[in-house]
Amino acid sequence: MAGILKLSATLSPFPYAAASIATYTGKAELAFDEGASLSLELNGSTISVEGEIVQALAKESGLSDDSSKTQAYFALAKSLPTVTAFPQIVAALDSLDDHLAFRTYLVGHDVSAADWIVWGALKGSVKVVGLLKNNKHVHLLRWYTQLESLESTQLVLASLAEAKSNKARSNKTAASFALGLEGAEMGKVVTRFPPEPSGYLHIGHAKAAMLNQYFAQMYKGKLLIRFDDTNPTKERTEFEETILEDLALLDIKGDAVSHTSDYFDQLYELAIKIIKSGKAYADDTEQVEMRQQRFDGIASRHRDDSVEDNLAHFAEMKTGSPEGVRWCIRAKMSVDNPNKALRDPVIYRCNLLPHHRTGDKWKIYPTYDFACPIVDSLEGVTHALRTNEYRDRNPQYFWMIEALGLRPVRIWDFSRLNFIYTLLSKRKLHWFVDQGFVHGWDDPRFPTVRGIRRRGLTVEALRQFMLAQGPSQAIVSLEWDSLWTLNKKIIDQVAPRFWAINKTGMVKVTINGGPSEPEVKTLPKHKKNPEVGEKNTVFSSNVLVEQEDAVTFDDNEEITLMDWGNAIVRSKTIDANGVITALTMDLHLSGDFRKTKKKITWLSDPVAHPAHALVDATLLDYDYLITKKKLEDEDDVKDFVTPLSEFRQEAWADANVLSLSKGDIIQFERKGYYIYDGVSKETGSREFICIPDGRAASIASKAAPVANAPGKAAKEEKEIAEKGGRGAGAGVSGEAAFAIPVDTKMYKVDPIYGQGELETPADTKMYKVKNVYEP
Repeated sequence: MAGILKLSATLSPFPYAAASIATYTGKAELAFDEGASLSLELNGSTISVEGEIVQALAKESGLSDDSSKTQAYFALAKSLPTVTAFPQIVAALDSLDDHLAFRTYLVGHDVSAADWIVWGALKGSVKVVGLLKNNKHVHLLRWYTQLESLESTQLVLASLAEAKSNKARSNKTAASFALGLEGAEMGKVVTRFPPEPSGYLHIGHAKAAMLNQYFAQMYKGKLLIRFDDTNPTKERTEFEETILEDLALLDIKGDAVSHTSDYFDQLYELAIKIIKSGKAYADDTEQVEMRQQRFDGIASRHRDDSVEDNLAHFAEMKTGSPEGVRWCIRAKMSVDNPNKALRDPVIYRCNLLPHHRTGDKWKIYPTYDFACPIVDSLEGVTHALRTNEYRDRNPQYFWMIEALGLRPVRIWDFSRLNFIYTLLSKRKLHWFVDQGFVHGWDDPRFPTVRGIRRRGLTVEALRQFMLAQGPSQAIVSLEWDSLWTLNKKIIDQVAPRFWAINKTGMVKVTINGGPSEPEVKTLPKHKKNPEVGEKNTVFSSNVLVEQEDAVTFDDNEEITLMDWGNAIVRSKTIDANGVITALTMDLHLSGDFRKTKKKITWLSDPVAHPAHALVDATLLDYDYLITKKKLEDEDDVKDFVTPLSEFRQEAWADANVLSLSKGDIIQFERKGYYIYDGVSKETGSREFICIPDGRAASIASKAAPVANAPGKAAKEEKEIAEKGGRGAGAGVSGEAAFAIPVDTKMYKVDPIYGQGELETPADTKMYKVKNVYEP
């Protein structure tokens, strides 16, 4: 049985070693508690010293050990936080770097307690982490990065971040952060993911699927994929195929795939059993009346019918006759329980539509509330993971199992995932598809698994984010920033760097002193990660730069051409509209790039050098589909549709992008991260979808009011602008944006200095700065 490691997110230094080895070995669950000091409860004893905790967990899991060498590393880890002198810190790092020059781990041939205790000490020191970033201890950095990149370590770091975030939101929500299953035994845990085959999976389903997979793997158990196909009205075989594809996109594969319909015969027999036991009855009360009776706590007139009558009605239901269709079967739980989920719920009903797997065999089908606990028990599920919206129905789940004398199943619930500006309702998502606001269910604006993966969200980021949420019970609408920030950290290490230049306003540049003929040089695709590979860069005397850069150049200003060197701006050609059309620069390779303020991207001009053609590229960016952070039940989605949510920008990209495969993630330097979406069938251009990086600008709603924009939101924005209020979109700027009218009963007083603007000259040596709000 796993122990419990109690700790606080505010501990300083944070016990990285203890938390990481606990998660790595699976021998202790993390329990973040704001008021807790560090302690491990294991095998009936409590340990509160980090070094002893690490040793105990290492021994419990059988990690390799060499007592003489290990103790030396524990002593080093204990002393390192007390060292403040720079030479001493460097000497310790030098020693570790030398030791790891020909070794993968500090002791033995696998991760040991020594590795975790030293890694934790280094991770907890801001000075040490800063020194490692200098890349002067390459062997130590390789070892350090290897331990930090483990999925278990990433989970600890994500959990710590979430615990800190929860504390910032509310001390109450951070009071109990534990990631583990009650009563779980290694090798015996069975979880299940039971989607209804009626649509595509979305990010909310992803959390459930990933948590189920995580616990199955954590306890070396099994994950079952079970299609909850008890409603022929909604289900289709093709949705089963798409759901399995969606799971594959999340790197999730179950140990077995089953269907609730596989158990229809057993469910039918158990329904007869529960009727015979007097714990269920047949009812023909109309649906509206039944709903009102349940709400008011009024018993059905059939509640005390005889077992024989109930069985007769159930048999009639099975035939699908007009008389049978009028009836349903209800569990005889309670009439007036405060928990309305326990007020005699329906457990069987008629449906005459053919089932996509069983055809016309059945005319009666179990409800989810009846079938789920039974099939969980029959399939050997040990822990049923459910969102806490089912919490009121958990007693119902246990009642079914007890009433039928089946093997019990534990329930582990967690909060449903909600994001701002995001719809998870299948009905509303269907509406966007039907109305043509999106291109399909895999549209990058959709929260479907296909949509978010196509937008560039990695499985690694999604998994870390979901696990960090853990058993949080807080029902909140999450911001997207933390998820995209996590994603950026993952892709930044491996995304190759390329260049792209906007075609609009593109400026031709003549480089004096450049090569007389184009030269092709091989450069790394990622300056900090040579393993990403190499690319070819064309250097010539005729290049292209963006208008956005060109307008910032001063005469004779020295700028840096990235990956080339410095150049001095000598002349500009400007058209009648003030647009720069051409530049000349003198190459100045002896210049110091550290002294220039502007480092710009450029591409060799394909017109001047046709042998080195550029690639047509379309850069796509997206806004949220709705303009309101959270739609209420009474809101009509039609009133909150973002008028324009897809943005296309035509560009030239360097020829290295021709080697990309669909789904590859790259960075267009100085533009952002993109995922290659393939070649457009309409234009033949290669399309790249912008991946948000978590910064405010990349995730903020871009919706702006326009004169004839449909929808209530745009109308409200326009009214605010017209009234002089502070608007959220374009067109509301300068003085009007801040002319907020105030309704006051105070009499009007003329300004004592008149209506003109008051001049306040001051003798200052500071240069003049223009007001940012001036037009």
